[in-house]
Amino acid sequence: MNRFQQGSLFKVKRKGCSDVWVFRWYDYSSGKRIYKKEIIGSVAQIRSKQEAEKTVAALRSSINVDIGTPHTICDLAAHYRAHELTQEKKSFSTIDNHRNLFKRYIEPRWGCLRLGSIRTVEVEEWLHSLPLAPASKAKLKCVLSVLYNHAIRYQWLTFNPINRVRTSQRRLRDKDILTPEEFQKLVQQLSVRDRTMVLLIGSTGLRRSEMIALTWLDLNTRTMEVNILRSCVRNRFGKTKTESSCRPVPLHPLVLSALLEWRAQSPYATDVDFLFPSTRFKGSKPLSPDSILEKSIRPALARIGVVGKQIGWHSFRHSLATNLRSLGIDIKVAQELMRHSSCRTTLDIYTRAVDQQKREASLKVVELILPLEVKKFQHPSAPSETDETSNQSLQRTHCRRFIGGPDRDRTDDLFHAIGQKHKLLTDKQLLVG
Repeated sequence: MNRFQQGSLFKVKRKGCSDVWVFRWYDYSSGKRIYKKEIIGSVAQIRSKQEAEKTVAALRSSINVDIGTPHTICDLAAHYRAHELTQEKKSFSTIDNHRNLFKRYIEPRWGCLRLGSIRTVEVEEWLHSLPLAPASKAKLKCVLSVLYNHAIRYQWLTFNPINRVRTSQRRLRDKDILTPEEFQKLVQQLSVRDRTMVLLIGSTGLRRSEMIALTWLDLNTRTMEVNILRSCVRNRFGKTKTESSCRPVPLHPLVLSALLEWRAQSPYATDVDFLFPSTRFKGSKPLSPDSILEKSIRPALARIGVVGKQIGWHSFRHSLATNLRSLGIDIKVAQELMRHSSCRTTLDIYTRAVDQQKREASLKVVELILPLEVKKFQHPSAPSETDETSNQSLQRTHCRRFIGGPDRDRTDDLFHAIGQKHKLLTDKQLLVG
């Protein structure tokens, strides 16, 4: 069987004329391996490799039209790259991530093996031996599984051995977040531009790829919203992470005011300009979020005493989710604000209870299951049990009349219930007097 070919696309310099894009492959139609190449177009006509890849897609399909079932993982990976890792089907970040995993991990270890020779336990042991975080191992397993599902879709295989591979996505450590106090101190340390970035991402939970892709046209001052329409990864623009991500996000008046203040100072403030443009590229590209993080935000965190935390742009998104939970915001509202596809993502990954909430919950549980033991640990200044006996007995008697018990008031009239409660307070005052 002839091997599936990805081919190679490269630029060739020419004297006296424009450089050209050339596609190279091998022809096996005559029974021999013959080297072939074809000029796709000039650099003046096709300015980027991205456009050249689109042009060469049809040619790549034609040279593989007679190729049968891939024999090895490398053959399958090449077929998957040609048919699935395209800009029409995948985002730039997904394409880049899959290609890197194929090149660095999957093909060096499994590339030469036949499709049906890989065993579940072998893959499991291999993943366990890699010096990667659990989440990275889970992603690697997922990509390998997608590769086998691709083979099943083309009816080259009937079974995916990766489905039974056991991996753990348990984090080695909890994601670091900023407390409200730390956030307040941070914004006071930053310039107008950087403060605006932190206020925007900290109050809306935007992903950094979404934030740097924003233009002033996306800002709606009338409705006080910002429209999320695209993302930018390594200066490549594309769709947002999910369909749920492509939604307008409400802005607090304080955040909107900060944005307008920054627009008044920005050298690039027209509707088509980026909110946070790169002055190095004269506003034609957004600034680098990594550069702002290293040069401005992390030094500011060190100045206010936030050390030992690994804070990145995504930390602001995790912090927002945790703050929403601590405020008791409805989970559905939090999901909509975070623009998650499901509530499960919001609960399981992005939120955690703050220490005070956990302490209060623990106290309530202990008071419920060990009421007598809790009383023994009361502070000496607290009222004694004998002092409160008469008050508690009267309170229980009146509570039964309008809260519960056989003599409870069954009316649904709210004002009637309030009147009963007022009567209880009056009786209590007379008893104390």
